[in-house]
Amino acid sequence: MINFGAVTVVRASLTKHPTGLNHPVKSLPSETFASPPAQEALRVIGRLREAGYFAVLAGGCVRDALLGRIPKDFDVATEATPDSVREVFGKRNTLAFGASFGVIGVLPPKAKKGVADQLPSSPDIADSPENAKDKLLPTEVATFRADGNYSDGRRPDSVTYGNAEADALRRDFTINGMFYDPVSAKVLDYVGGLDDLQSKQLRTIGEASRRFDEDKLRMLRAVRFMVTLQLTMEADTMSAIQEHADSLSVVSGERIGAEMRRVMVQTDAPRGLELLVEIGLADQVWPVLKEATWTRLKAAFEKMPTRSFEIAMATTLLVVHSSHAQAVKDLTQLTKRWKLSVAEQRAIASALTHAPSILSCEAIPWSELQPILIDRDIEAIMGTAVSLAETEHANGLSRAREDLQLEPAKLNPPPLLTGTDLIQAGYSSGPHFRLWLMQLRQLQLDGEIRDRDDAFKWVQSQPEV
Repeated sequence: MINFGAVTVVRASLTKHPTGLNHPVKSLPSETFASPPAQEALRVIGRLREAGYFAVLAGGCVRDALLGRIPKDFDVATEATPDSVREVFGKRNTLAFGASFGVIGVLPPKAKKGVADQLPSSPDIADSPENAKDKLLPTEVATFRADGNYSDGRRPDSVTYGNAEADALRRDFTINGMFYDPVSAKVLDYVGGLDDLQSKQLRTIGEASRRFDEDKLRMLRAVRFMVTLQLTMEADTMSAIQEHADSLSVVSGERIGAEMRRVMVQTDAPRGLELLVEIGLADQVWPVLKEATWTRLKAAFEKMPTRSFEIAMATTLLVVHSSHAQAVKDLTQLTKRWKLSVAEQRAIASALTHAPSILSCEAIPWSELQPILIDRDIEAIMGTAVSLAETEHANGLSRAREDLQLEPAKLNPPPLLTGTDLIQAGYSSGPHFRLWLMQLRQLQLDGEIRDRDDAFKWVQSQPEV
């Protein structure tokens, strides 16, 4: 047995079926199973075990629990085939969204069913009043399998159902290849994941080149795991990535973007970005990173007030590029490549444009600063400004922060006149309306025009259109 912090675990024999492991061990921390998704996963395992099928928690949730983290997702692996899983829970209570790869989604119960689970510390989630309001997602239940060839570099061409050992051996990294049996309170490790987790090492299961040939995105996932879990990369794993880095080009930009979103929100994101350059992935992910000044980027991330994708992206773009135009051009390319949403692209672009203005806003007119402060993406703008701020920008940041605390009537007073007001006053509408109203707004904000009467007097003074 291996001691892993407060948890004692059992290394599974590569030749012995897991049900034959009878060593008493402590369970994972109780808080691991406190969330509704965890309780639902335990309910699913309980039903499968009642039906005579071996079932366990699998993958990332086991890894995170062993690291003392609260898992967000709980996946179940079982010897039951997809058809058998649907028989146990009923077709109306399941979704066959990955049946061809042995994955079935089990829906949470809609009403109190009175199912008596046999798992320790796992109350029947159907009895919980929180179930309805939490709107639980389906629990993924995957049949133990061994994969065939991956001709498209993403999905196996065929799958063969097998046992827990075969299922562990086809996974990507050792830290993701462990199972947890909540009935016997055992961690089942066929791949040496526990040793690697203890030594904070990222290593592929089996031959690294083969794992990356199967799914090219695993190379980028390796970087993400290193950043999110504070790991170092085993030498053979790193060499294999360097050898296969160019093949990441076959992966869709959307999948690459999904991984990069998870990298960019980490405190140690600059380390991950620098690693992309070191192992040769930057050309396929974000080429301009090869021009980055890492000390400056790391300093900016250390000052970052909020870990958001938009702030991290805007900060990186402004640090890496020497001009606003270059940053915007790069953002346009990444938006297409990574399939950024309209909201993401807009927030990043706003931060690129306005964060520098915030830093130098100490002496600018209120009519120039106020539109920035009421921008819908002000959080991204201010977060980027704080990240990039140097000592000489203290007064600008201070002014912006103070003004953001103004009461709404002062921060964003209603306009003195609208287009409707001008029409009702007998003015013919046209392009000049927009110019007039924009100039009136500037004069209002700067205190040069204070009421409607003065506003109309100013309009009357304008040349005839």
